[in-house]
Amino acid sequence: MTSQVTTLNNGFRIVSENMPGLKSASVGIWVAAGGRHERLEQNGIAHFLEHMAFKGTKSRSALQIAEAIEDVGGYINAYTSREMTAYYVRVLGQDVPLGLDVISDILLNPTFEAAELETERGVILQEIGQALDTPDDVVFDWLQGATYPDQPIGRTILGPAENVSSFQSSDLSEFVSEHYGPENLILSAAGDVDHDALVKAAEALFGGLAKGARPAEAPASFIGGEHRVEKQLEQAHFAMCFDGPGYRNDDIYTSQILASALGGGMSSRLFQEVREKRGLCYTIFAQAGAFSDGGTTTIYAGTSGDQLAELACLAVDEVKRAADDMSEKEVARARAQMKAGMLMGLESPSSRAERLARLVSIWGRVPSLEETVEKVDAVTHMGVREMAAKMSADARISMATYGPKATSVSVQELRERLVG
Repeated sequence: MTSQVTTLNNGFRIVSENMPGLKSASVGIWVAAGGRHERLEQNGIAHFLEHMAFKGTKSRSALQIAEAIEDVGGYINAYTSREMTAYYVRVLGQDVPLGLDVISDILLNPTFEAAELETERGVILQEIGQALDTPDDVVFDWLQGATYPDQPIGRTILGPAENVSSFQSSDLSEFVSEHYGPENLILSAAGDVDHDALVKAAEALFGGLAKGARPAEAPASFIGGEHRVEKQLEQAHFAMCFDGPGYRNDDIYTSQILASALGGGMSSRLFQEVREKRGLCYTIFAQAGAFSDGGTTTIYAGTSGDQLAELACLAVDEVKRAADDMSEKEVARARAQMKAGMLMGLESPSSRAERLARLVSIWGRVPSLEETVEKVDAVTHMGVREMAAKMSADARISMATYGPKATSVSVQELRERLVG
């Protein structure tokens, strides 16, 4: 399977990959605009806009948008992240033109009617309330804010309730005009698709958009800090992160393998030491996340308030220990997990379309699978040790805790333990 990339004269990009044997396809538009592209008073508007896209166009009502896709057995959805907003459908190959027509309609012809705006405002306020009532969700928002304080990338994607309560149609239209130019749009498709037909359709639908300038992006700067909230919950929720590489840095592969060896599965160090040997938690994991210009290695666990401090110290100790004795066997296992996860993801047209859009957004091209595998295989256990040693020596960390005895451990204590 070979991907194809075409760029229209106005900067709009089309990337696709035909998957022989499939009768379905995933097709959508990925917009290089998310939470980090909002001004302070706009925080939450990218997500609000994603919701409003399905609430009606000049030619379709909200119900007609849903019916157009579901009448042919398809599925339509969207999501907002800190760097992207995606609108996509999953349909049979024969219905790709219909899917693309609906997606283009909601992007190019939204009405943002006042009644629909008020209805969706209520929905999003309920979503914010639900997130605040979900401890293992909100703790990551707090961690992000403590890591990147007073920066767009540190703010929540949903935004504060006061912002959501004040947004008007004109605010949505302004954000669209600022960020939804053709140079920020990527049409990505995978499955039973024909690239030439997609390019022809994209030219007709999006070729007339005027090319604009991509707005400046505030850089991400890892500062570090803590956010601790005492509350009588059944569990204390603990999240800690270290400074890490961005996804344009080849060190991202080392970071991902280190995170996997630390807490990527049942055989990982954190799972074995903290859960299996000591029984301090039910859930514990580590993961590497990345943005265009930075990233984090994050550890999360839920435990009792009485055991929170012990668990936090053990997490720090495991990072330090990785710098001394991370073995080739552990790294080989993490490499295998990473490659298997990547290959398994490629079996889904939805995952593949998302991957294609992300890679084109990062590199302007789709690196071959062989190129990616080579970079994964190039990670050595000594390289992983060196990254763990640097994380320990720098002691640049953030922490968020929520629940009983949430203040029983501080980020300063963990920093001192790292360098001690």
